[in-house]
Amino acid sequence: MAECARRRADLAGMIGTGSVAVIPAASQKVRSNDVYYPFRQDNDFWYLSGFNEPDAVLVITSEHGSDCHVSLFCAPQDARQARWHGDYAGLDAARTEYRMNDAYPISQLDDLMPQLLQGRERIYSRLGQDAGFDQRLIGWMHAQSTAQLSMPEELIDVRHLLHELRLIKSRFELEMLQIAADVSCRAHARAMGAVCSMHNERDITASLMHDYISSGCQSAYPAIVGSGENACILHYTDNNQALPEGGLLLVDSGCEYQGYAADITRTYPVNGHFNTAQKALYELVLEAQHAAIAKATTAHCWDAVHDAAADTICAGLCALGIVSGGYEKAMKSGSYEKYFMHKTGHWLGLDVHDVGDYRLAGESRQLEVGMVMTVEPGIYIPPADESVAPCWRGIGIRIEDDVVVSKGQARILSAALPKSVADVETLINA
Repeated sequence: MAECARRRADLAGMIGTGSVAVIPAASQKVRSNDVYYPFRQDNDFWYLSGFNEPDAVLVITSEHGSDCHVSLFCAPQDARQARWHGDYAGLDAARTEYRMNDAYPISQLDDLMPQLLQGRERIYSRLGQDAGFDQRLIGWMHAQSTAQLSMPEELIDVRHLLHELRLIKSRFELEMLQIAADVSCRAHARAMGAVCSMHNERDITASLMHDYISSGCQSAYPAIVGSGENACILHYTDNNQALPEGGLLLVDSGCEYQGYAADITRTYPVNGHFNTAQKALYELVLEAQHAAIAKATTAHCWDAVHDAAADTICAGLCALGIVSGGYEKAMKSGSYEKYFMHKTGHWLGLDVHDVGDYRLAGESRQLEVGMVMTVEPGIYIPPADESVAPCWRGIGIRIEDDVVVSKGQARILSAALPKSVADVETLINA
C-alpha cells in the first residue's frame, strides 16, 4: 500500500495542480450464461490502488506538487454477497487498509463526481478504452455547466503519463518479478526433467499449471507447448499433440505473481539428446541471445538488443548454408527474416507485453536502469521448406529470459533455468 501511495503521488505531480485523474477498475466478464471468467483487475487501476475488486473508480485530485487527495468509489460490505461469494472489502477498509482519504459507495458515483470535478481545469482518464465510461465523464463535465459552475477545459488521456511510470520498475516491483521468475523456472525445470516420462503436450501443460497454482500464482498467459513441427507456429496453444520421439519441444510459459508476469521459453529434445542439426541451430540461437543480453545496458538503445541477435542469426544461418548469398546480401535483403521473423523482446511487468514506448521522437529509445524486458531470439524452419536440406525442416527453437536493464552487466531474472546444451541434456537425463 505504501508503494501504491507513492505511485499516486508521482502521478499527481505529473498531471499538475488543478487536475484530477479518474481511473476505473475492470468489470467482470461473462464466460457463458451466468458463469464469469476469473476476475483480473485492470493493470493501471491495480498499479495505483492495489484494490482487487471489480467496478470501482479511483479519483486522484492533484493539490500542490505531489500532494494529492485520493477517493475510492467501491462496493460497500453486503451480507447477502458475503453469504454467496465472500464479502467486499468495504468503505472502512478502503480508508484504513488501502490508505484512501475518502471512500464512497459506487452507487453514489454519478451524484458525487460533479462535486469532485468542481474547480478542476483538466481531467485525466483512460480515453477510448470504454465508450460507456467516456460518456459518463463527459456527462459529469456538462453537469458543471448546467449548475453554472466552472467546467474543466480539457479531457486528456492519462495512459502515456501512467505508462511511463510503469515502465521503470521500483525495487518492490523487481522483487515481485523475481518471485514470478523463480516459480516459473522451477516449473519449467520440473517439466524438463520429467519430459522422458510424458507422452503428450498436455502433460507438460498440466505440470506447469500445477506448479504455478500450488505456489500461489496463476498462468500469466496461455502456455505455448509445441512439439516437433508445432514449435514452428509462434503462438501455438492447442497443446494436445503426442510428443514425437527424436523431436524438439518448445515450451513458452510464465506465471503471474501479485499481477507481475514472467515470460520464459526453453526448447529441448524429447528424448534427452540433441541430434546434430538440432544442436547446431540451438547453439546459434543461444549465441544470439547472449549477444542480445550483452546490449541490455544503459549504454545502448532498444534496437541494439534486436540488432545484435539478428546479426548473429543471419551470419550463422549463412554459415550453415540455410540462407544463401552471404552475410552482407542476407542482411541487406532481410532474407534471414524468413526464419527469424519476430523482434527479440518486449517490455515486461504487469502486462506480459508491458506498456511503454519503444521509440521517442522517432528514435529508438535509450535503455534506462529499471526497465525490464524479455530477450527471445528464435529460428523457425517450416516443415515444407524445400529450399533447405531435409535435416533442418520442421525445427523450431526459441530461448527466452527475463532481463533487467543495468548500467553494467544486465541482471537475468530467470538465470536459474538451464539453457546450455550440456545442462539441458543433463537435467533431462538425471
